[in-house]
Amino acid sequence: MPPPLRDGDTVAVFAGSSPFDRALVLRGMAQLATRFRVVFEPSLFARRGYLAGSDERRRSELARWMTDDRVSALVAARGGWGLLRCVDGLPWDEFLRRPRWVLGFSDVTTLHLELSARGVASLHGPHVSALGPADAWTRARVFGALTAPHDPLRLEGVAWRDGHARGPLVGGNLTLVHAHAAAGLLRLPDRAILLLEDVTERPYRIDRMLTALRAAGVFERVAGFALGEWTDCAPGRDGVTVEQVLREALEPLGKPIVAGLRIGHGRYNAPVVLGREHAVSGGALVSM
Repeated sequence: MPPPLRDGDTVAVFAGSSPFDRALVLRGMAQLATRFRVVFEPSLFARRGYLAGSDERRRSELARWMTDDRVSALVAARGGWGLLRCVDGLPWDEFLRRPRWVLGFSDVTTLHLELSARGVASLHGPHVSALGPADAWTRARVFGALTAPHDPLRLEGVAWRDGHARGPLVGGNLTLVHAHAAAGLLRLPDRAILLLEDVTERPYRIDRMLTALRAAGVFERVAGFALGEWTDCAPGRDGVTVEQVLREALEPLGKPIVAGLRIGHGRYNAPVVLGREHAVSGGALVSM
């Protein structure tokens, strides 16, 4: 667990994925600046098609903040796509000598998975672009997660399969978990609690990704599942829902499942500490 932040600590904003709405990110920076010193590179606002600049620009930006001793946390401007293209060559060894928090979700799942494989906790939660228009509920939880990551957390959901499982919370966006497995980069700890959520994926595509992960043996190391929101994952003409797909794929595994957590691409995106011990029990996700 990296050290908690204190008021006045330095937070670096990075754009490792897709370009973003400049006004939204500036508003989010203003919110961060109410508690912390915010730094960023001018190239943050670069655009190259569906990417926030070239792979080299995004990689060098991340590398700079990963090795800057002034920086206590790295917060993603936005998700989208692109981090998996530049994760090779990052200065992991130097970062591990002084770990600091990485906050984001969606495409930032790439960094969460890489950090988890190296035994470093990280924060799955809103990007900078979401902080400007966010409500007080979201802002309070983001600041609380950064300054008091050891505080207890309980998120209520719905028990799809009852039972009790305990282990390190890992994962994030299903598409990125699947991509890491396809690339041979997915390394989950034993007895993990696997967090999954996604956005704008048809149920049949979610079925395909879950089937591939199951066939690859990924779920054999999982003790339980924590399912967030599946935003805009509407049925096709066949009428099959994402809930049907998830239940059919996961319930036969015989492991506890809590669903309906306020985590993901919906209005509320509760920050959670990945890498920290959590329990899935009684329809809730509880930090230990």
